[in-house]
Amino acid sequence: MFPHADRIPVDTHLSVHYDLILQHIGPLLTPERRQKIDRVVAGRNFETAVVLEGIYDRGNISAVMRTAEGLGFANFHVVETQEKFKEANRVTQGADKWVEVQKWKQSKDCIKALKDQGYRICVTTLEASKPLAEIDFSGKTALVLGNEKDGVSREMIDAADERMIIPMPGFVQSFNISVAGALCLYHIMQDRIHRRGSNADLSQHEQDILKALYYMRTQDSSVDYLKEMFSRGTLA
Repeated sequence: MFPHADRIPVDTHLSVHYDLILQHIGPLLTPERRQKIDRVVAGRNFETAVVLEGIYDRGNISAVMRTAEGLGFANFHVVETQEKFKEANRVTQGADKWVEVQKWKQSKDCIKALKDQGYRICVTTLEASKPLAEIDFSGKTALVLGNEKDGVSREMIDAADERMIIPMPGFVQSFNISVAGALCLYHIMQDRIHRRGSNADLSQHEQDILKALYYMRTQDSSVDYLKEMFSRGTLA
């Protein structure tokens, strides 16, 4: 579930124990920045995987990623089954820096990886009759959103443990993918808070590792700083 180990890669030839990063990069940040990182890390969710399958418009990927990060979801997967993309004017507003993105070329590989990690796959599809509100998201669940035209693939639907629909009392049949993502993710956050008291799921050890990663991503000079300290023998 949590994708990072104690040693964090700095470059292709160097990895550093997270505790050294906390000790040596942390003091380079302002107290306000460290406090914000502490708060964000404490609320992070890796048990819920957000999976976008075959999305054509990169702007929709950016929009869902921005929503996911803003609500505390950091486990993000993109299945790039299509050969062409529509370039986007919308940007992630830096969200891609704070979520862990894994890309797949085939749905079957993504499905296998999620199943092997014990995830229940939950797809949004117009074929379903079970509404979003009836799904239990308290455990390890992968939310799969399909492409703008055809939705999720038949392969993904067949592999799903849950098939759900977002109820729509109006005339239109479906939401834009970014809107559907926002509605689902906000509901999942609320469902987890209701069922288990919190959307967050990281142990203190995992929080410390993630905190070190965020220190690195915040401080632009952190890589050069650590490499210099190792070259001088300051760190071991």
